[in-house]
Amino acid sequence: LPKESPAEGEEEHVESDTERDDLEEHGKTEVAPKEEGSLEKAEKKISETFFYNYEDICSRPSVTEDSGIPINLLTLKYSFGYDCIRSVNLMVLDGQSILYVAGNQVVIMNLKTKSQSYLRSSSGGGIGFIVAHPTKQYFAVGEKGEKPNLIIYDYPSLRPYRILRGGTNKGYVFGDFNHTGTLLASIGSSPDYMLTIWDWKQEKIVLRSKAFSQDVYRVTFSPDNEEQLTTVGIGHIRFWKMAHTFTGLKLQGALGRFGKTAATDIIGYVELPDGKVISGAEWGNFLLWEGGLIKVELCRPGHKPCHNGPVSQIILDEGELVSVGKDGFIRVWNFEVIDAADTVDETGLFEMEPMNELRVGKNVSLSFVTKIHDNGEPLWYAQDANGKVWKLDLTFSHMTRDPQCLCTFHSGGIEAMSVSPVTYLMATTALDRSVRIYDIVSNSQLRDMEFKQGGTALTWAPHVVNPTGSLIAVGFKDGVVRIIEVYDPKGLPPLAGRPKTGNAEINLKQAFKPHTTAVTALAYEQNGDVLATGSKDKTVFFFAVGDEYKPIGFIHVPGPVQALQWSPPSHEKSMLLILCENGYALQVPAPLPEEEVTASTYHLKNLPIQYFRFYSIKSRIKKEKQEKEKAKLERRIQLQQMGQEVEEEPEEEEEEPLPAIYIPEEPSPILCGFYSAPGKFWLSLGGYDSGFLYHCAFSSNEQQEDPENRQDEPYEVIPIENTDDNPIHHIYFCRQLMFCGMQNGALRVYPLQDNDLSVNSLKAYWSFSVHDNDYGQIRGICCSYDDRFLITCGGDGNIFTFNILSPEDVQEELKAKIPPPRKYPTEIIPYPSYIFSIEEVKQKKEYERIMKEAEEKKSKKRKELIELRQEFLSLLQKNQELPKHMQLQKEVNLLFINHLLLEKPSKMLMPNMLGFRDSLEFDTVVVHAIQSNHQISTFRLVKISEKLYQDRERPSWKKTVLKRAWRKEEKKEEKKERKRKHRQIRRIVEKTDKEKAKIMKRKEEWKKLYESKPSEDYEDPKDVQAIKEAQENTGCYKLKTGTDYRVPQDKYMNTEKKKMQLASLEMLKKVNMNKQIMSLRDLKVSTIEEIKCLLQELKSVQAALDLSEHLPLPPIPQLHPDEVPEKRFEYDRDILLKFKEEQAAKAELSDQSGQSPLPGAYRRSSKSSSKENGSLQETASSDTITRLSSAIMEQQKILVIGKAEPTGIELEILKKEKIKNLYLQETLINKINSLVTYFDAELRFLRHKKLQLEVQLKFADLTYMTWFEELLILKNAEKNENLLQGNVNTLQSEQEAMQSKLNSCLAQMEDKKSEIVKLQECEKALYASFRASLGENNPFAHFLTKVLKTKFDSLKKKEETDEKDESEEESDEESSLESEEEDSGSEDEILDISVCPENCDKALFQNTIQLREKRLDIEEALIREKKVAAKLRREYDVLFEKAKSIESNLNNAEKELDIFQWNKQQQMNDLDVVVPLKLHQVEYFFNGEIPKDFSQALVFTSQSLGYLQKRIVDLHHENIKQREIYNEAQKQYKQLVQDKKEMEITIKSLEEKCKKLMMLKFGRVVDFEAVQARSVNIRLEELELQIIEKEYEHSLEIKEFELFQKLMMLTKENTIKAQQLNQFWLEKQKLENKLDSLKDDQVNLLATVLHAGLGLLESGKEFIQLLSYPWSNILPRSQSAIQADIA
Repeated sequence: LPKESPAEGEEEHVESDTERDDLEEHGKTEVAPKEEGSLEKAEKKISETFFYNYEDICSRPSVTEDSGIPINLLTLKYSFGYDCIRSVNLMVLDGQSILYVAGNQVVIMNLKTKSQSYLRSSSGGGIGFIVAHPTKQYFAVGEKGEKPNLIIYDYPSLRPYRILRGGTNKGYVFGDFNHTGTLLASIGSSPDYMLTIWDWKQEKIVLRSKAFSQDVYRVTFSPDNEEQLTTVGIGHIRFWKMAHTFTGLKLQGALGRFGKTAATDIIGYVELPDGKVISGAEWGNFLLWEGGLIKVELCRPGHKPCHNGPVSQIILDEGELVSVGKDGFIRVWNFEVIDAADTVDETGLFEMEPMNELRVGKNVSLSFVTKIHDNGEPLWYAQDANGKVWKLDLTFSHMTRDPQCLCTFHSGGIEAMSVSPVTYLMATTALDRSVRIYDIVSNSQLRDMEFKQGGTALTWAPHVVNPTGSLIAVGFKDGVVRIIEVYDPKGLPPLAGRPKTGNAEINLKQAFKPHTTAVTALAYEQNGDVLATGSKDKTVFFFAVGDEYKPIGFIHVPGPVQALQWSPPSHEKSMLLILCENGYALQVPAPLPEEEVTASTYHLKNLPIQYFRFYSIKSRIKKEKQEKEKAKLERRIQLQQMGQEVEEEPEEEEEEPLPAIYIPEEPSPILCGFYSAPGKFWLSLGGYDSGFLYHCAFSSNEQQEDPENRQDEPYEVIPIENTDDNPIHHIYFCRQLMFCGMQNGALRVYPLQDNDLSVNSLKAYWSFSVHDNDYGQIRGICCSYDDRFLITCGGDGNIFTFNILSPEDVQEELKAKIPPPRKYPTEIIPYPSYIFSIEEVKQKKEYERIMKEAEEKKSKKRKELIELRQEFLSLLQKNQELPKHMQLQKEVNLLFINHLLLEKPSKMLMPNMLGFRDSLEFDTVVVHAIQSNHQISTFRLVKISEKLYQDRERPSWKKTVLKRAWRKEEKKEEKKERKRKHRQIRRIVEKTDKEKAKIMKRKEEWKKLYESKPSEDYEDPKDVQAIKEAQENTGCYKLKTGTDYRVPQDKYMNTEKKKMQLASLEMLKKVNMNKQIMSLRDLKVSTIEEIKCLLQELKSVQAALDLSEHLPLPPIPQLHPDEVPEKRFEYDRDILLKFKEEQAAKAELSDQSGQSPLPGAYRRSSKSSSKENGSLQETASSDTITRLSSAIMEQQKILVIGKAEPTGIELEILKKEKIKNLYLQETLINKINSLVTYFDAELRFLRHKKLQLEVQLKFADLTYMTWFEELLILKNAEKNENLLQGNVNTLQSEQEAMQSKLNSCLAQMEDKKSEIVKLQECEKALYASFRASLGENNPFAHFLTKVLKTKFDSLKKKEETDEKDESEEESDEESSLESEEEDSGSEDEILDISVCPENCDKALFQNTIQLREKRLDIEEALIREKKVAAKLRREYDVLFEKAKSIESNLNNAEKELDIFQWNKQQQMNDLDVVVPLKLHQVEYFFNGEIPKDFSQALVFTSQSLGYLQKRIVDLHHENIKQREIYNEAQKQYKQLVQDKKEMEITIKSLEEKCKKLMMLKFGRVVDFEAVQARSVNIRLEELELQIIEKEYEHSLEIKEFELFQKLMMLTKENTIKAQQLNQFWLEKQKLENKLDSLKDDQVNLLATVLHAGLGLLESGKEFIQLLSYPWSNILPRSQSAIQADIA
């Protein structure tokens, strides 16, 4: 853009204005004083022709230094989205173009060519609003970010004309020009909500003030009075005036008071010419405001709202009032009628009909409309919150044109996006239930398709699945996945009647529902064989890809699925990476379609799954970093102390303790991830763990540990710059680049080397703010199939396409090719209403199959039963046709049944027989006496149902479970307590601390002693407990028929309890009696066995006796058949064969006689056969006995014959043996008889007990009849009782919940009270500091006090009103705020606080101004806290009222339940109860006779009556005893009071004595506790310890120095020694040389001597020879001569 340079004066003026704005931005309300008129004249104004350079102010991508990344890496190509959720995001300056905000750009789109141009924000923080100048020559753009700008652009040149700075801190929300266009009003966002009035052409702030404490939506100037403004927002409307005072211009605001009308958020409103304001309400009506109050509420006739929903805009156009609603209607109202409207009744409503109305369209939600004149014709453009821009004609005539949709976009955030693998096509979906296809090259939307649910996931089928690139898989919110087909309709054969279509069409190919909730991820396998779908229902479903997608199965995952990614082709195995929102990552192999055959479910139970549960390590990383920094700092300090040079001087800071390891309670969500190697992957997390990329790996022992108990840590971490609060949401790789989509809508690009991530590779990056910084987190990034274009989509509804590198690099002309249609005709499949998922359908089919098989079995059995019934009827008929003596009776003989069963296999006999016995608990067993005819039989009882057993066992089971749970909790608490105690490591206590501890302990003992002192109303806990037990255990003897009788809650009777009573009554003592009889039978069996053993022993004894001495053997008792009925069905093959032979023989006899055997014959034959069997057995046993006796006699005879006659001694022994055997024989017989007698006695005793029990059971039968009638009454009343009891339970739960809310509200109120007290103390401290700064006799004290107390009176009034009535309505609070503004204005008229008086200390004046600001802040905070406290008080009152109503409802419900129970009891009282009594039990007489009418008699147990009579006497004695105890206590109390007085006197005397001794010894009263506590100077002790430590350190240093000195001395001595050694060595060398030379001389000398000796030897030999001659008498030579020869 061309740039015009301003003059020097102009440039300086802009800078001075900017500086002044920076100085003024801290004030509350700005004033333009008249005294500065001379200064204003001196200032030069900005030239009308001055423009800024757009290239200088627009934001650009940021690139790290030395990264080598080009600044033009990405160039914006086109914007396909529209942020229609913004309340005002449409501006029309002419009939050709529209302007709207898209992320960080203002898009100017030509409506005819759809071409776009862009204006970027200057800060990169986003754009808050756009608004047009009344002349349409300029438009303002309010930005967001830190200290944002408000830029005025010229149109149509789009050059920046003015830049307004310092209007707010974080962002602009709305702005508006006044009617003449000279002023601009802007509203800031949180936290300041600043309202600023601009002289925008001079870039100056005229006025400013805080608009409200909550969100403000809009601000507008009044079109008829430019000194009036209106702001609206959350729950408020505020009316502003620019008032002229003698001190200057002032901005005053008054809050609108809703009064009786419910407070509402206001969006649409309009100012009327007479000062009134009409605003819309959330429920669709109009509110007419006059004087800050609601005059009347407007609605349509019949109390219908003006709009069905919020009113988004109200416009006063050419004398008509136009309202725009979220319901899609635009209505025109009579302005005069509205202006004169007033209330007509107590409802406060005024009804009127609209003059005209227009429904723009179906599913239209209008947010904003704007009007322009094009060639003299009025045109209206409307913003639709559902993603459309409309062109409207509001003339309302017969020539009115229909609404025209100019543009259509997605509504809301983009959920998913994908590109074609073969051409330049892009598909997107969102929750607006549409799927859209775009042409990236031609910048156009080709086609969109509507569905019944919003889209949540989308992916384009890869090339291996569909080479033409026509298939797209889309997941929806209801769990449905649809396969749609994109094709070019021009390739279809021409057909008659087919409508003309566009360039592309969408056809639904297949739809299926694998999930029950939203589908969040779709992924095709690399080979294209499998499609995986993930959902929020914690499942992943697999499909076999083909012409038709067939389900393989699904798996369960630990959390909602966030993303799915298949392993790349470089990996050996095809694995699926599943990322869950709750911190879980899973890996599963691709299932094979042909292997999986699931009959009843699609659940893949055998698919191996590897788990990874992320465990936070961010806190540990921070701690390690802090420890390293601390160690580095300590190293620097050490180096500095040693005198070495340090590059940076360490800052002296107090050492803070290292933070503890923090693990978030809720796991951080996984945002995205990708594979790095087989089994390894990278993760990006949000929440606490953001700021890093985590490299993770799956462990090998996956199946050995529960996934919920895992704690897996990443093994590598890469920190990402500036991402602690701005995590990475999406990652995409393209062209050796890693594209990252951030939460704040920015796009980052990291260059990679060999696609390898490392700390160094992620230091350099390229960043560009694209989407909205608040809610435009990037949800999708992808490149075109040839990597020429990059596309991003975000939560702000925007879709941007970029050229990768500059667009000049693209030489050839590109064109998107739309896939051709399929060869066969494409038919539109109607959309089915998917109710069940695939798995649910499978389960339903399986259930239907099982039910069908069951029905078939039932029908088969029914047919068999019908055939058997027909056969039975035919047999009956044949039986009737027979003669009477041949007919079978109805009582079928058991033998006949056995005969019939013998024809079947034996395996079938027992189950059929036992099947009839399974329902019996006890069968009839008759036990017979042995010596008499007495017998006793068991009760025949039916089994108790399992449910009854469960009901009986439930209380004990529940108690044991609760005990176990309580013990577990107790153990947990004990463990926690132990851990806590172990963690508390106490330091060593010094002597002073011990003394203090003793003193504190003594004080604590005194305190406990005083606390243990009972109060006057103290009651002994033992007495309270005794009274409680007496109240609980004292019986209630009120008659149930009495009107004052109430059924106790623990005695409420219902159907289940009554059934339990009946069941227990039915089984009363019968089971125990049966058990006793069965034990008696067992006793008989054991007795018989014992008798048999004794008889065997008796026979062995009798064998040694003579036959004449034998006593008769007692008979062996036999078990009767009815004593062992269970053996009736026991048989073996021999018995059956024998029985068959008998029956065959009888049949032959009957054939011979010509008659069939009768049942009686069967019985006789059986009896005769049994008798014959018995006789045979008896004869056989007698034969064996005779044989044994004859054998014994023969043996005795043989022995007698073989032996000689016995001697006398042998005869004596035989006699003794005989006597012994006779005694044993008698003893054994007596023992057998005693056993029989004992058994018979036991049987008779048990028989007597059974008779008594039968009497009781007869009484129980009478009770059973009564209880059964009660059960019928209870069944009839059960439904109503359950309803009443359920109502009581519901109200009790509500009461508990409400009580918890009340407690929390009270706690908050207490916190606010403490905060208010703190603020009041701060205010007092501020005034104290002010008085201290004034000093004494300050002449300006009164003036400075007034300066300090500006607005103090109004605030004080406000505080008083708040204190008087905290529960006042919000409207009253708003009126007080209005009075506050007026009072503050009057105060400023009297006092000019902006000028410091002469001779006044400026520093003191500035200090007063600062203190005033602090005071105002404190008072504002105080008002705010009081408002919050009042709001909490109102909430508490509301909750208290609700609690009271709930309590009253509960009481009423309990009363109703009590009344119902009483009525039910009365119904049961009306039942007749039979009570059998004997005459001696009757004590009810009338005139000495028993009356005939017993209706007034009372049946009472004698035991209870005796207890009551005894209790009367006991209570009389207890009363006497209690009086004696009371008297003793009175005496003890008097004695204690007397002792207390004496002790007080003694204490006083001891204290006086102690004081006297102190005065004598110390001269004053001394606090011995303080002396004890201070007897040891802690600081002195610490210093002494430090001295000892230093001395020890110094002693170590001295020792080290002494050792060093010794080492030096030894080194010197060693050096001297070495030198001496060297000298010695040299001397040694010299001596050795000398020695060598001496050795040579000696050798020569020895050789000479030896030679001389040899000569002498020879001469000696010669001399000897001479002596041997005769002339040997020659004398020898002299010694001297010999020596001379030697020499």
